[in-house]
Amino acid sequence: MSQTDDVIVRALRDEDEPIWRELWKAYLDFYNSTVSEEVYQTLFARLLGDDPRDFSGMVAEVDGRVVGLVHYLFHRHGWKIEEVCYLQDLYAAPSVRGKGIGRALIEAVYQAADDHGAPTVYWLTQEFNDTARLLYDRIGVVTPFIKYQRP
Repeated sequence: MSQTDDVIVRALRDEDEPIWRELWKAYLDFYNSTVSEEVYQTLFARLLGDDPRDFSGMVAEVDGRVVGLVHYLFHRHGWKIEEVCYLQDLYAAPSVRGKGIGRALIEAVYQAADDHGAPTVYWLTQEFNDTARLLYDRIGVVTPFIKYQRP
């Protein structure tokens, strides 16, 4: 596999739960994070639900094997009439990194945002995520914002 043409990006399905869980756990491990079993179950249910306030999920397949995931959410913005799209989680299995999985997943979110009428798609990453930032620098624009949160 050498191009995104070999990748199929599709909506998350109920039967994807075991591999989705494995990939999302690896994603959380990368960021030295853990969540409770209740969060796993709740997020997966929300990803499959139809509440427009909830996240949506897609997976990337190569040769019928799920190798990546993305979670995204549409929300209102105080400075815009149209909604914006927040891409929260993006992960590709280490064995397929550098083979277009991340790009295919982001482009699928771009398409979902276009279909939704949300021209802005944004995401966050940590400074140390150098490998992903190589991709992000090619398909996005880094902003000057710094994230703060409640202690």
